[in-house]
Amino acid sequence: MNHTFLIVIYFFYGLAFFSMGLLVAMEGGRSTDARLRMALRPLAGFGLVHAAHEWLEMFKIMGHLGGQFYAIYPMLALSLLAFSFLSLAAFGAYLVLGSESTWRVSLIIPLTLEAVWVYGLLTFKSMYVLKDIYIIADVWTRYSLAIPAGLLAAAGLVVQQRTFRHAGLVSFGRDSLWASVAFGWYSLVGQIFTAPSKLPPSTFLNSELFLDIFGFPVQLLRAVAAIFASVFVIRFLRAFQVENDRKIAELQDARLHESHEREELRAELFRKVVAAQEAERQRIARDLHDETGQSLTAIGMGLRGLSDEPKQRRGQNDTLHQLQVLTSDSLRELQRIISDLRPAHLDDLGLSATLRWYASRLQEMTGLIIKVEITGEEHALDETVKIAIFRIIQEALNNIIKHACAGSVSVSMDYKEKSVYILVRDNGIGFDMDAVKNRIGRVSLGLAGMAERAALLGGTVEVHSRPDYGTEVEAVIPYQAVKKEE
Repeated sequence: MNHTFLIVIYFFYGLAFFSMGLLVAMEGGRSTDARLRMALRPLAGFGLVHAAHEWLEMFKIMGHLGGQFYAIYPMLALSLLAFSFLSLAAFGAYLVLGSESTWRVSLIIPLTLEAVWVYGLLTFKSMYVLKDIYIIADVWTRYSLAIPAGLLAAAGLVVQQRTFRHAGLVSFGRDSLWASVAFGWYSLVGQIFTAPSKLPPSTFLNSELFLDIFGFPVQLLRAVAAIFASVFVIRFLRAFQVENDRKIAELQDARLHESHEREELRAELFRKVVAAQEAERQRIARDLHDETGQSLTAIGMGLRGLSDEPKQRRGQNDTLHQLQVLTSDSLRELQRIISDLRPAHLDDLGLSATLRWYASRLQEMTGLIIKVEITGEEHALDETVKIAIFRIIQEALNNIIKHACAGSVSVSMDYKEKSVYILVRDNGIGFDMDAVKNRIGRVSLGLAGMAERAALLGGTVEVHSRPDYGTEVEAVIPYQAVKKEE
């Protein structure tokens, strides 16, 4: 047989298992399956050690083993061969037995194979002469270790194929199944045709018979099977990256879901706070109107009646007149507080009329020119949406009165197809929003409150301003943003 051809075969034979062993050693620890992670450790050992054995055979054919190293070659080659197949048996046993509780039991299988192998070597030592013992030991190692170890690995890879399939990794399951077929051929066919020896059945069932039947050496079959087994094992190692990506995606989804839940909880809490505020404002406004307002009205009427009686004393009448004026002023201030807390017009006349009334009242009180423009086909609004729109415009106008030094304001409300568009623009002094944020760390509570109310309804509020330009408050509020409670 051509030695160069054998050298090439052994080189690629060893390279296939070395590549597999190296990649398994590097990537095996990434598996989320503890059973597979444990099983891949001996598989990495098999690949690296068996590659060393095949390359040792290659160097022997090349004549690069000389001196004392050549003398220890038989024992070294036999040790590497035996250790590699014991590692392969451990790999198959781990996969076949499967559960964590049976991992220690799985060690019994390679230990049993090792015991049988050692017993056979000791027996053959007394049966055969020294010149035949090394080749017999090689044949016995393939019979007692290589064939059962390869079949165990094939069975374990079939089990792993089912695991991949149940996990939804069907393509990697196919790779595992093809690796099982390759190890089956490697063990059953590749190892049954051993070197010719005096140990039956290698006396006739050997590599020479294989060469006569098929016309090529059995080492080529082993090398091809090794290449296929290595390729498919390396292919299913990619499943670890898919598993990791899936875990990362699940973790991201969980965090996103948790974030959404927190946001929904925060929004629900804010919604309840706003609802509680509106209910409390309504109660206070009603109580002030029904009790305090009526009392002040009665006092005012009584004082007016006293002041209309025949004048007995000038000083008393002056005092009564002052009390009447004070009572009237207090009643007007009370009415203003009540309308700010909860304008009755909002429940009686609707949003548009309430905005016009509120703007005219502010104009009378402050002298600020306020123009209200409402366009589009007016929609029937949910109570929460209606209150939110009014409060946003109310807060915008209050900010203008307090800070803008403006002479005029325009309030526009446009009923669009799916939302209300609001624009409040003044001609005041404006402000630098970046400077305000840098100075106090956040936008004012009024602006933040407007944004919160809008966000609660799925809408937005944007504030545009700069010095000497004025300020624009722009809001978009969807009609159907609030889910009514059952």
